[in-house]
Amino acid sequence: MRIVILTGAGISAESGLGTFRDVDGLWTRYDLNDVATPEGFARNPQLVTDFYNARRANCAAAEPNAAHVALAKLEAALPGEVLIVTQNVDDLHQRAGSQAVIQMHGALMSALCAGCGHRWPAPPQMALTDLCPACGKARTRPDVVWFGEIPYHMDAIVDAVTGCEIFAAIGTSGQVYPAAGLAAEARRAGAKCVELNLERSEVSSAFHERHFGPATLVVPEWVDRLLAQS
Repeated sequence: MRIVILTGAGISAESGLGTFRDVDGLWTRYDLNDVATPEGFARNPQLVTDFYNARRANCAAAEPNAAHVALAKLEAALPGEVLIVTQNVDDLHQRAGSQAVIQMHGALMSALCAGCGHRWPAPPQMALTDLCPACGKARTRPDVVWFGEIPYHMDAIVDAVTGCEIFAAIGTSGQVYPAAGLAAEARRAGAKCVELNLERSEVSSAFHERHFGPATLVVPEWVDRLLAQS
């Protein structure tokens, strides 16, 4: 049973990591054009660096919740059959025990050299003067995919999605492409598509089955049902 699980900000919200749509969250204090685009970084790299330092600190203080733990349990029970594709840049899936994780939008805990493309573990507080360990240049940026940039590992993601038997989307809004189009691709390829969300997403019609409620409730219940059937 090949299972691909797409996760979005909603799975980490109950761990205290805000989504784009939170009324009073971290994102609402910034213009996305200033902190989440290549142009914003070019205009004010210090602002962007400070913003991601704050997000990294929030992430480090957060803990995986019951939804993350349930997905790690699923992978452990079905070795080699479960792949998590996450839009999140936090590391809560990995800290919960999941090993087959693709972070399509990059990772908060990673630094990227804008010059040579080298990646390395980010310090808690990145600085514009940080030197790349590979080329020695001070061209460090957060290793995250900003609006206008191409998500990572798209070929591998599409191959997995079009080859799976079950596709599940958890905590996603269905507003950010190409991730929002993965359910339709999975369905066209014959997968059973399941939505696990607080409410209907923008692409809810692409799913065969829908379960609404907090991720910490609906995800463990879904995992237990799936394991009982396997």
